[in-house]
Amino acid sequence: MSINSFGARGTLEVGENSYEIYRLNAVPGTEKLPYALKVLAENLLRTEDGANITTEHINALANWDPSADPSIEIQFTPARVLMQDFTGVPCVVDLATMREAITALGGDPNKVNPLSPAEMVIDHSVILDVFGTANAFEKNVELEYQRNGERYQFLRWGQGAFDDFKVVPPGTGIVHQVNIEYLARSIMVRDGKAYPDTCVGTDSHTTMENGLGVLGWGVGGIEAEAAMLGQPVSMLIPRVVGFKLTGEIKPGVTATDVVLTVTDMLRQHGVVGKFVEFYGKGVAEVPLANRATLGNMSPEFGSTCAIFPIDEETINYLRLTGRDDEQLALVEAYAKEQGMWHDADREPAYSEYLELDLGSVVPSIAGPKRPQDRILLSESKIAFRKDIHNYVEEGNTAEHTQLDEAVEESFPASDPVALSFADDGAVDVRSAANGAEGRPSKPIKVTTAEHGEFILDHGAVAVAGITSCTNTSNPSVMIGAGLLARNAVDKGLTSKPWVKTNMAPGSQVVTDYYEKAGLWPYLEKLGFYLGGYGCTTCIGNTGPLPEEISAAVNDNDLSVTAVLSGNRNFEGRISPDVKMNYLASPPLVIAYALAGTMDFDFESQALGQDTDGNDVFLKDIWPSAQEIDDTIKNAISQDMFRNSYRDVFAGDERWQGLSTPEGDTFEWDDKSTYVRKAPYFDGMTIDPEPVADITGARVLALLGDSVTTDHISPAGPIKPGTPAAQYLDANGVARKDYNSLGSRRGNHEVMIRGTFANIRLQNQLLDGVSGGYTRDFTQEGGPQSFIYDASVNYKEAGIPLVVLGGKEYGSGSSRDWAAKGTVLLGVKAVITESFERIHRSNLIGMGVVPLQFPAGESAKTLGLDGTEVFDIEGITALNEGVTPKTLKVTATRENGEKVEFDAVVRIDTPGEADYYRNGGILQYVLRNMIKS
Repeated sequence: MSINSFGARGTLEVGENSYEIYRLNAVPGTEKLPYALKVLAENLLRTEDGANITTEHINALANWDPSADPSIEIQFTPARVLMQDFTGVPCVVDLATMREAITALGGDPNKVNPLSPAEMVIDHSVILDVFGTANAFEKNVELEYQRNGERYQFLRWGQGAFDDFKVVPPGTGIVHQVNIEYLARSIMVRDGKAYPDTCVGTDSHTTMENGLGVLGWGVGGIEAEAAMLGQPVSMLIPRVVGFKLTGEIKPGVTATDVVLTVTDMLRQHGVVGKFVEFYGKGVAEVPLANRATLGNMSPEFGSTCAIFPIDEETINYLRLTGRDDEQLALVEAYAKEQGMWHDADREPAYSEYLELDLGSVVPSIAGPKRPQDRILLSESKIAFRKDIHNYVEEGNTAEHTQLDEAVEESFPASDPVALSFADDGAVDVRSAANGAEGRPSKPIKVTTAEHGEFILDHGAVAVAGITSCTNTSNPSVMIGAGLLARNAVDKGLTSKPWVKTNMAPGSQVVTDYYEKAGLWPYLEKLGFYLGGYGCTTCIGNTGPLPEEISAAVNDNDLSVTAVLSGNRNFEGRISPDVKMNYLASPPLVIAYALAGTMDFDFESQALGQDTDGNDVFLKDIWPSAQEIDDTIKNAISQDMFRNSYRDVFAGDERWQGLSTPEGDTFEWDDKSTYVRKAPYFDGMTIDPEPVADITGARVLALLGDSVTTDHISPAGPIKPGTPAAQYLDANGVARKDYNSLGSRRGNHEVMIRGTFANIRLQNQLLDGVSGGYTRDFTQEGGPQSFIYDASVNYKEAGIPLVVLGGKEYGSGSSRDWAAKGTVLLGVKAVITESFERIHRSNLIGMGVVPLQFPAGESAKTLGLDGTEVFDIEGITALNEGVTPKTLKVTATRENGEKVEFDAVVRIDTPGEADYYRNGGILQYVLRNMIKS
């Protein structure tokens, strides 16, 4: 309970209900804060403990200087935690291991429970193996269970074993859509207290909830576990960018077009590490689904969050999605009482300002490799023809290609009709080159049993996916896609035979309103059958392309494309066969499936011909805004949401039929290569061992500037011959079943072998060698070795390890395994020029001390080459409750010369000192549970 220094604790009466609240008006200055900082201020008032959260912190927030750079660290305690299955499995593994550890120490295993509600949605595992058929959904779910049954058994055990931990089973929806449609509260009620719903999640697009006024963002697994166990998240009071919205969206412009425009603007402005908050009269004109779409893309423009205040539209959405009247009344009353209700006439003080007239937004796509690379739809063909040169070998660009010559025999080059292909797969030579001069071309004949013969060329759309939380949560674009499909089918148009089509809604509500509106038959006619309820294409679970198409692409090095309604289109992400990826609205995904190529101008080229032989252009089948709105009103109801989520945690017969262990502790299978008991508590005692100085340490890696968590953390495919692959080989796993490092996050034996193993890592202990290698100084001469193999030898020899780095060490995503893998390799200290904040915190959370070289110094200026032996003195002061500002570091060269310097200790808060003294945050929490 808060020590309530400001006397903020009070009561809020709403109808017949009474709630305890902490009033912001008890702290002068909070009234002028932006909405998001008001949420943080309430959070500090409610959790003030006089140690980690003090009156100074609260006053610093109340007296926030919008123009100042972030410098004051505060402790934010989120109300709940949200997880998806890939990143959430290690969290549950750690909790399960903690239960065994507390039992071994004589405690009660049932004390190990989330102290804040934790919810997981299994959405990252379904792969689109089967598509374009009526049984695609059933087949894909069946394959999903075959691949992941072991993981699902473990999660189902966790659902029964832990209080306040719930799992939404596979085949239900995408985590962020399920969050805004059901899980998010807007205002939380717990133990009689009412307070803003805040939520951190183990997925970067947790920010989708910002559209509902819920403050939260994606974090790494260590932070998520800590938050589940009641520990705060360290953060700096941020700069806040005010984004003013005016005007209204024009007909024909979608929410996707708006979000791509905003992403482009904010990327150019620079908002990394900042809060973005939308305000102004235009906010009222932005439907909640569009707000969620904007919030979802926050990671793409780099901000911590992208939030909308609570207003009447928030209440309307909560009502539509089935929240009860008591909750609606509380949200409105609380927001107005705390000054958190949006006032369009009030302009808070912001650090920076941007403005967008929604009426100026025009149709857009983004690609071919980043979400911020926005392209006007009207210029998409020109942009493609420019970009394609970066994806093909030089020398195959011809002024006139073989395909163009075949066309021009019958029709003049000025003919504007699109290059198209007949239903039987033959080239339709009614088209002309249409300005194809200079376009790389490599036409390849492909024959399939289903579609006969057709021509595949550079730029062909090989994947068209309506997928991802960003857009499938938005009825305007989903209904728009369905209506466009209907209009296309009525005109006699079909998708091209080489397009892998995908429809993966974000929740079952989408299926319900497609059925109510009668749109499914038209979508299916174009190949957009239900493939699964999950992320699919957007996270690379596209599944294989048809064998004939994949072979043609790879054998002839074709640069084909993917178009998806997602939020990420990085190179290599969508499909290994596809080089160029484009983000687009759901209606445009269907339009590109009809066109079949990115080398297409929708304004001047026809998508095909109707039954009378007339050319059909995109404008001829694009639904009107009025028709979309009318369909939404007639097809979507509150009952749909209530029915879909009535038994959301129960699952289907597959989930319920899983053979699931029972009991308070998990029965680990020593033969499992997916889920293993975590080693963090091995040998742990009730009282922590005194921290000791580090002596005789060797350098595992000497790294340069901007080493990211992607370089450190295990990710991607498992390469044969590497330590991770060797482990799987030894455990009888066939190469075809290696799966990915991501899917094996619940097995530390695999993950430790993949730490510092990124193929782009440059360990300067070696000359010009890339990848997970180092020098092993336990062997004569220090030969080259895999980092993992060397770490095993160092451990056997009782030699601790250090890592030396440069500037911005640990930047990028908050990957918990970047810290977990570091400590499991035997690293005791990381010494760098500077740290990314979250990774620094994660290292402390795993018991690794983060140190910085003296200002202006580096490994290079000090003459360190990584062959030295390191002694670090002064850590023992922590045993006396004192956090030293510096530690004496002595590096002894092979010739006996010594380099001495005072390293800055980056244990920045009392809470972090407690974590380090205990060997890590999980050990700290576990001991407190026993003592309590």
